[in-house]
Amino acid sequence: GIVMIRDSQLWMKIGRICTKLAKRLDITPERAFDIFQMSKTNKLLHDERSLLYLMSDLYIVDSIIEELKTATC
Repeated sequence: GIVMIRDSQLWMKIGRICTKLAKRLDITPERAFDIFQMSKTNKLLHDERSLLYLMSDLYIVDSIIEELKTATC
C-alpha cells in the first residue's frame, strides 16, 4: 500500500544521502551509512512530524555534516 511506497522512497532517499555524504567526506558509502544511522538527522528523517523527508538530499547532507562538526567541538 501507500506505506510500502513511502518506505521504498525513503530508502532510496537514504541511499542518495549516503552516497552524497560519502563523496563530501571522502569516505566509503558504508562508512557514510554508519554515520547516517547514528545521527540525530536519521531519527528526524524517520519522524514524519519533522517533515525533514521533504527537504532536499543536499540539505540533509549539510545537516549531518553540521551535526558532526558540533559533536567534535
